[in-house]
Amino acid sequence: MTGLPNRALLQDRLELAIATAQRERRSLAVLFIGLDRFKSVNENLGHVSGDLLLQKAAGRLDACTRQADTLARFGGDTFVILLPEVAGGEEVAAVADKIIDQVGRPFHLADREVFVGASIGIALYPADAESADAMLLHADMALTGAKEAGRRRYQFFTVGMQRSIRAKAELEQELRRALERQELILEYQPVADVLTRRPVAYEALVRWCHPRHGMVSPARFIPLAEETGLIEPLGRWVLETACRQLRVWQGMGCSDLCVAVNVSARQLELGLCAADVESILVASGVRPASLILEITEGLMLDGRAESCGRLQALRDLGVRLAVDDFGTGYSSLGYLKRFPVDELKIDRSFVQGLPDSSDDVSLVEAIIGIARSLNLALVAEGVENQRQLAFLRDRGCGLVQGYFLGRPASGEAVSAWLACPSESASPRQESAAHA
Repeated sequence: MTGLPNRALLQDRLELAIATAQRERRSLAVLFIGLDRFKSVNENLGHVSGDLLLQKAAGRLDACTRQADTLARFGGDTFVILLPEVAGGEEVAAVADKIIDQVGRPFHLADREVFVGASIGIALYPADAESADAMLLHADMALTGAKEAGRRRYQFFTVGMQRSIRAKAELEQELRRALERQELILEYQPVADVLTRRPVAYEALVRWCHPRHGMVSPARFIPLAEETGLIEPLGRWVLETACRQLRVWQGMGCSDLCVAVNVSARQLELGLCAADVESILVASGVRPASLILEITEGLMLDGRAESCGRLQALRDLGVRLAVDDFGTGYSSLGYLKRFPVDELKIDRSFVQGLPDSSDDVSLVEAIIGIARSLNLALVAEGVENQRQLAFLRDRGCGLVQGYFLGRPASGEAVSAWLACPSESASPRQESAAHA
């Protein structure tokens, strides 16, 4: 399709280049190049446009190479450039910068201007590896590092990457076994009425109690679960467990209490649908209106009709949808008109500086105004002191969440508090899982 050498021909040329470099005692480089956001182009514009993008990208990459270099398509949206003779890392970095600049310019596809980008992993011979297979493997590892660092950049291979990837693979295997070994638990943090400080809902937070490593941060295992597809069984377990726990609380007389569960875009991609959620609700005996599904702005902004349809089906089921970490990193608010949301959650980063930071004050007041004008419920996250609580109360933010109201606690601890509530919104003891 692209007219470029394939993986097999690249392997032959790389082996020959390594033999020549070894004999003449010189260096060479392999650049692993991944197109950022290629999947989005395929899904939104179709595979014909995706193929055209690959052809156009191949042309730009070819323009960045010398006559002696080899540009190959390794597979999918990944290309490899072999530089058979380089003076050092600075020369290779200059080539990588040129590629990132060229691929980052707009592509014209189907009468539309499309922006993608390039992430690049680099391995050097003989510093990083001495065989063709190892060179390709290490450049691929470096590409993974470049993508994890934020995309549209290049990354040289380091020995630390090898250790990190090995540790990541081990963690993936252990996560696969964590569910069956019952190492995952849920804790619940209250969402309280700003005036009465009484809980109206509890957000379910998943924790991993590793038998050797202790508490593993969700920041480590949730992205891994999404990348590997393990988020599907993990997310289903969270939904089922949280709904069963809510039914216990409602059976204690807290009939209006709700539970909030985070749902990622990856879960929806893997097939989570309204029918799945409905079956979980029926099995647990929980009313749909008692379940709040928290989604991210990124899901709202992908713009696909498929995503909107899935969210609308959940809303039609009767569950409530909340936008988590609202206001972080995006400037367009048009999705609030297109998507069926019920609630906004002000990100904790905007609450931390209240009431002293004029920037945070302005941002929070603006978000409160947006929620009020669109008739959306509003939760402020990260409330940690009385001054923050008072500011939010005075500005009309109805719901609050944070350590000042209550730390995450086990379902049993919350049950004990609900049976004999005190003045606070939740058990005050430290969460065993909180670092």
